[in-house]
This record gives sequence, C-alpha cells and structure tokens, in this order.
Amino acid sequence: MAIERRAGLSLCCVALVSGCSTHFATGTDIAAHQSNPMFSAYSSEDADVPFVMQPKTAMAHGSRQANFASESASPRTRGLADWVLGSRDHLDMPFAIVDKVNAKVYVFDVNGKLQGAAPALLGLALGDEVAPGLIDIPISQIPPEERTTPAGRFIATMGRNSRGKDILWVDYNNAISMHPVMTSRPEQRRAQRLATPSPLDNRISYGCINVPVDFFKDVVSEVFSGTSGVVYVMPEERRFGSSS
Repeated sequence: MAIERRAGLSLCCVALVSGCSTHFATGTDIAAHQSNPMFSAYSSEDADVPFVMQPKTAMAHGSRQANFASESASPRTRGLADWVLGSRDHLDMPFAIVDKVNAKVYVFDVNGKLQGAAPALLGLALGDEVAPGLIDIPISQIPPEERTTPAGRFIATMGRNSRGKDILWVDYNNAISMHPVMTSRPEQRRAQRLATPSPLDNRISYGCINVPVDFFKDVVSEVFSGTSGVVYVMPEERRFGSSS
C-alpha cells in the first residue's frame, strides 16, 4: 500500500476495476477442467530459494502453455500460468503473476509469452488478506502486522497516484498497486533489497508491490498501457479461499 491511495484514477478505470471478481472463466481446453493451482496447495510448500538464483531453461510445449523462455519459476507458478492460458481465464488480456513466497513478478502477453520478470518488494507482514477498515486510516497508522499484500485474481489497469506518477492498480478497493520502487526513505534500503538474490529481505512495503524502476517502465507500463489485464497474486500462508 502506498501514498497514492486511489488518487488520480479516472472514472473509466474505476468502472473497469469494479468488475473484479474471483469468478474464473471456463474453456474447452483440457486445462479448463483442471483445478486452479492457486487453490491446490500452500505456496510455502512451493518455496525454492535456489531456483531464483539459478535460472533453468524451460520452453513451453504446445500452444496453450506459457513460455517462460529461460526464466526461473517455481512449479506452481508455471502451473498457474499454464492453467490461465488453458482455461482462458485471462480473457485474452495480458496478465501478471506475483509469486509472494519467492518475491518475484512475471508479466505475460495475451498469448502467454513472458515479457519480463523481476524481483518485487511486498507487504511487511505475511498474510493473504487485507484487514477490514485499513482503507479508512492514514497509511502511517497501519500496524506492521497488518501490512499485507492480498492474494487473489484482480482486474488491473494503469492509473496515476496523487503525485501524477504511473502505477498499475491491482486491488483498487484496498488501494493496492504495483509501482516503481519507492526510495524516499533511505533507511528502508528498498533498492538494495531488490538487488539481493534472496527473497527473504523483500518484505518492507505497506502492501503495494514495488518493482525495479526500469522493469515497471519497460515491461509493466508497455504491456498494460491501453488495456486492462489480470494480476494473479499467489497466496503464501494457506490455501487461497479456505476458511482456516
């Protein structure tokens, strides 16, 4: 969560985001009948720190599988990307996957070809939901234990924050966006955290998804400009949608 807090978003964008739901589209492909990987396992079971440091070549096989090229990714991230394409859950829009456990963002075009991947800074606290009422209090007053990045499927669209800077709205209702890393507080060492090979020091934000400046400009902005898209934020603490 960042200082933008909804400001500057056009009415058109609001209308788009208000259609966000957890309903998943169906398709005729086999993958459409498979369960959504976001619901099938705990993200913590999929954590694999070494793969982030040692990329593995993994080309897509078949027209309905995502093409990660040589980019490293966890098995469940790959499974989710394939499911998105097979079920056409992305509704033929560009999409992004946020792997919270490994603190990494993947951006794909409408055909599932990876356009770029980068490390990300996420909410300080572990958790997959936003505490009720946080949108109504100043960001500086959010308790550390409630600074979470929510998991789920979100219709995303480009917008601007209160300072006129480009951001990608992810969860508009909770003021969660993806934006270039903020370095206004040097003591937080956000840029340095992004530069380390480990995801263990990437928990620092109020909930928003911070990515490298060049990655946001060259990948996120390019892919999502002029169109809506879908952002899948994978859960980290429990099966997404479960009650315990």
